[in-house]
Amino acid sequence: MAVAEHFIARVRRLNPALNALVQFDPDAVLAEAGHVDARLAAGEALPMAGVPVTIKDNLWVAGRTITQGSRLFADFRAPRDAWVVARLRRLGAVVLGITNCSEFACKGVTDNLVYGATRHPQDPALTPGGSSGGAVAALAAGLGLLALGTDAGGSVRRPAAHCGLVGHKPTQGLIAHPWGFAEPNYGVSVIGLLTRDVADCAWLLDLLSGFDACDASAPALDVAWQAEAAVRCEPARELRIAWSPQLGCDFAIDADVLAALTERVQALRAAGWAVADADPDWGEAVRAYPINALQHAGLHALYGEEIRHRRQDIDPHLAAQIDAGVASTPAERAAALRQRRPIVASLMRFFEQHDLLLCPTTPVTAWPLEQIGPAWIGGQPAGPRGHAVFTPLFNVCGVPACSVPAGKVRGLPVGLQVVAPKFEDARVLQMAALLERLAT
Repeated sequence: MAVAEHFIARVRRLNPALNALVQFDPDAVLAEAGHVDARLAAGEALPMAGVPVTIKDNLWVAGRTITQGSRLFADFRAPRDAWVVARLRRLGAVVLGITNCSEFACKGVTDNLVYGATRHPQDPALTPGGSSGGAVAALAAGLGLLALGTDAGGSVRRPAAHCGLVGHKPTQGLIAHPWGFAEPNYGVSVIGLLTRDVADCAWLLDLLSGFDACDASAPALDVAWQAEAAVRCEPARELRIAWSPQLGCDFAIDADVLAALTERVQALRAAGWAVADADPDWGEAVRAYPINALQHAGLHALYGEEIRHRRQDIDPHLAAQIDAGVASTPAERAAALRQRRPIVASLMRFFEQHDLLLCPTTPVTAWPLEQIGPAWIGGQPAGPRGHAVFTPLFNVCGVPACSVPAGKVRGLPVGLQVVAPKFEDARVLQMAALLERLAT
């Protein structure tokens, strides 16, 4: 109960300036904490007893208003807990509140017509990124000890990098998500974990990993991953590690961001690990952000009817994506689906030669709050997705990817991304933990 009271006081004091938590009920938090105390008194073993966790506003929490940042769902009350929320509660965690996200979690900054914009915890004139910006801003400000988000193209990893946190996108389906809102990014979105350090992330992944046959993307085996044990040990010296600063795609990156990340790689080399300079051979298709067409089509399939009657209630950036969805042809959508196979094959060929891939999480630091993205990256004009290019390919491939803090540039955090083949989440977190130690 004392823990709950402490974090309630922090939310009351700090959240108004951040707008990170958008649903917060102190009485409900105290009631949950009291229930956990009673379960402990009755002799239950609760590994997460009393741990305050925030939940992104696109994951169901029973009886709570969950909007996906959309006026279309302003009155929606979740009929049940999401699978992962139910698991948290079984383990003794306490839901501290619901965190802000962009509408339908489909934009790289965190603002919407329901709750407004979430601000960066270090500088209120900046965005924390998105779409899990509320979760990241809350955790970075000490509003809770852990946070859950979703990641369909980097929505956990990129904000984590911008705010100096660990953000892990698990292997596709490793944390079951069998019910909840219909997913516009079907087949690539996962539950993402946000923590202050890698050890907490590994502990949380071990507790939340689980199979549910109702989740079509879940692996067919319920496996104990033992990531927590892995991060206590150093990675094997014979690991084949690759560093790819532009991911083989000539993606633009700010020079000082690249310098900071290269310094982390050099520290790894200086500590005795061999790191090769090597790029995946993706082919030309990936340069055009191939999953965009599928996101647009998915949004139109879900909300195309609503936009005809309620366009004023939809974020203009999302309305444009929905319009693009109806404009795309069946042949274009089929081509985007077919691109997934050669993209996956390209990365798997790369992992035949390398055990781990290191690359940037984002090519920039956080940018002004009112902009959908930075205007310039690496001295070149940047489109609205220029800041997001280093993360979505790993969603397409379904592989684990973790952003670990890699220092600061111009006083703002940047992140280094660690990637491995499917189901090698423990290896990813083990390397992330080493990089974390070398940075101290």
